[in-house]
Amino acid sequence: MSALETIVPVVLTLLAVWLALVAVLWIHRPTRVVALPVLRLIPDVVVLVRRVLEDRSLSLGPRLALVGLLGWLLMPIDLVPDFVPVVGLLDDVVVTALVLRWVARRIGTAVLADRWPGPPESFDLLRRLIT
Repeated sequence: MSALETIVPVVLTLLAVWLALVAVLWIHRPTRVVALPVLRLIPDVVVLVRRVLEDRSLSLGPRLALVGLLGWLLMPIDLVPDFVPVVGLLDDVVVTALVLRWVARRIGTAVLADRWPGPPESFDLLRRLIT
């Protein structure tokens, strides 16, 4: 089997998965009423991630996951380009929620709440997104 015969099915599968993800995000895109409060969390989430990364008392796994999250968010190539209205930022929000959910299950939401820089109401919204 040649390399081309191996690569073509993999590329086609990845393309199909990407198109399915874009379709799901487009169909289930949030309204402005839902999206705006979530987008307002971003500055506080950045500070939260920094505080968790600086805490050497926490295990390495969650901190490495947050480093990966920062890499994902800083990467210029996204699953859905950011210039696509609403849906473009949604893939970053979904990945952020999934990573924070995983981290919260490892270190506890109380640890995240202690390091949360924003108002308690905004942490309650984050808690609903990640639990």
